[in-house]
Amino acid sequence: MTGSLLLRGMITGIIAGIVAFVFAYSFGEPQVDLAIAFEDQMVAAEAAASVASTPAEEEAPVVTRETQATSGLATGLLIYGAALGGMFSLLFAFAYGRIGPVGARGTSALLALAGFLSLGVVPLLKYPANPPAVGFDDTIAARTSLFFVLIAASIIITIVSVLVARKLWAERGAWTAGIITTAVFIVLQAVAFVALPTISEMPDGFDPLVIWNFRVATLGIHLILWAVIGLGFGAWAERLLEGRRASRLSAA
Repeated sequence: MTGSLLLRGMITGIIAGIVAFVFAYSFGEPQVDLAIAFEDQMVAAEAAASVASTPAEEEAPVVTRETQATSGLATGLLIYGAALGGMFSLLFAFAYGRIGPVGARGTSALLALAGFLSLGVVPLLKYPANPPAVGFDDTIAARTSLFFVLIAASIIITIVSVLVARKLWAERGAWTAGIITTAVFIVLQAVAFVALPTISEMPDGFDPLVIWNFRVATLGIHLILWAVIGLGFGAWAERLLEGRRASRLSAA
């Protein structure tokens, strides 16, 4: 059973990666091009201002921009989608029947919502994605470390919230459990936000609309991945699980 779910999860993740690539190429890559153009203007301005400097011969990039925006982006999203779908299916196999009186579709949708919030929305609220030319080279390591620390904290907070919801669901009902769990999730996330330092690096003259569009596109990629996996895998898992259950009942 787990192997069948894993295969379906990876296939669903690949489909989600394809849809996410179309979205990222259409809405995200134009913002990257604008950011790179701004970065090139900054480099050219610095070179023109430095009279004593001798212009060095530019080396051809190892990977061209066209390759990055097409095959490179597609490969990355397909691999990420397959890995995400595989891990999602394993989590589904563990959670199915354990998080409340919901079926396969409901379990998949709840897991996808939790994953989108904890891995997509929350980290981007504190440390949003930035296009090229935004951020300093000497803070990359710190920004990356803080981002993954926040992801780890968000996952732990989500697990705690799910455990609280599971306990309260049976004692006080779904409505009360949902309200209390949401409050617990928000409070714990707010504590994590306050505890972690804020990093704000904006170069002078950079168009804030480019940053905004880039961040919206990044959030859209996460939304597409989790929505396609959550809804698509849920429907596929339901057919598999209900089909096997019907077969056992007919055999009995």
